[in-house]
Amino acid sequence: MSGTSLDGIDIALIRTDGENIVERGPSQTYAYSDAQRNILRAALVEAKNLTRRDERPSGLAKAEAALTDWHAQAVESFLKANPATIDVIGFHGQTVIHRPEIKLTIQLGDGKALAKKLGMPVVYDMRAADVAAGGQGAPFVPVYHRALAASLPERPIAFVNIGGVANITWIGANGEMIAFDTGPGNALLNDWAMKHLGLPQDTGGALASKGKVNDEVLDAALALPFFDQPPPKSLDRNAFQALSLAGLSPEDGAATLVAFTKFAIVLANDWFPSPPKRYIVCGGGRHNPAIMSSLPGGSELFQTAEDVGLNGDSVEAEAWAYLAVRSQKKLPLSFPMTTKVSAPMTGGVLALP
Repeated sequence: MSGTSLDGIDIALIRTDGENIVERGPSQTYAYSDAQRNILRAALVEAKNLTRRDERPSGLAKAEAALTDWHAQAVESFLKANPATIDVIGFHGQTVIHRPEIKLTIQLGDGKALAKKLGMPVVYDMRAADVAAGGQGAPFVPVYHRALAASLPERPIAFVNIGGVANITWIGANGEMIAFDTGPGNALLNDWAMKHLGLPQDTGGALASKGKVNDEVLDAALALPFFDQPPPKSLDRNAFQALSLAGLSPEDGAATLVAFTKFAIVLANDWFPSPPKRYIVCGGGRHNPAIMSSLPGGSELFQTAEDVGLNGDSVEAEAWAYLAVRSQKKLPLSFPMTTKVSAPMTGGVLALP
C-alpha cells in the first residue's frame, strides 16, 4: 500500500513468498480530494525544519492521524470489492522529509494504529533501518523490479518509475542491480500546474505540449551537483525547489520541466555497465504524453508497464506488499548498489493488531 505521491492511495493485492513467486491480483487507486492534498502539502512545509524522526508538531500529528484513517478506509473499501484473507499489509505512508545525508527520513503513517483499526498485521517504516545504517533509504522498489523482470527476456533491462521523483533500476544478466533516483519526476510539474492552472497536474501534457524548452534554465538545472554524484543516490521531493523558472510562461515552464525529467533519465545511462535493451516505465509520469513522447528511442525502447502485462499504477503498492513479506522473513530490502548501504539490509517494523 503506497501513498508516496500527492495523487492518492494505491492499494494492490499480491500473493508472494517474498522471493521468486509473485502472483499479482487486483489493485485500486483512491484519489485524494483537494482538501486532503492541502493537508499533505501543509505537512510537507511543516516537515522541512524537522531534525528528529519522532518529531510530530501539532499540524504533523493531525496530518499523520488523518492519513492513517484514510488508509484504513481505503483498505476497507478495497476488501469489500475484493474479498481476501490478508496475511500482512505493507504500509509506506507519506514521505514528508528525506535527508539521508543527516540520517533522516520520515514517512507519516501510524502503523500501530492502522493494524488496530484493521485488525491485521502491518509492516511499516521500512526505510528507517537503511538510513540509520548510512544508506540512502531510496529507491526501495528495485528488489521487486528484479522479481518482475524474471518474466521478461531482455537483459540488461531497466525499470523507470516516474513519480514525484523519478528513479531507475538497472538489472543485469545475473540479476545484479544498480538503482538510484535520476532527478525530478512529476513533483515540479505538478506544483507548476497548481500554481498556474489551479490543477494538481498537467493533465494529458496539455500545458507542456504548447510550450518551448528554455535551454538556459535546462542547462542550469542539469549542471546541479547531484547529476555528477555517482549512484546510489536519492532525492527529497523538494530537492529542486530552488530552480528558478522566473519569467517563463506557464507553457514554457512546463515544457522545460518535462525536458528536465527526460534528460535526467537519459543521463542515468552514464552510470550503467551497459545500456538497457528495454525500459519499462511505471508511475504517474507515464500518463503524461509530453513526458513519454520526449524519451529517446520511442515506444519500442521505452515501453509502459502495461505493454509488458504489468500495471504501472500498482507496481509500487505491490512492491510494499512484497517488501512486507521479505521483512517478516528477515530478507534484505536494500542493497549496496541500490541505496549505498554497506551490506544487504532488512528492515521494517511489524505492528500486530
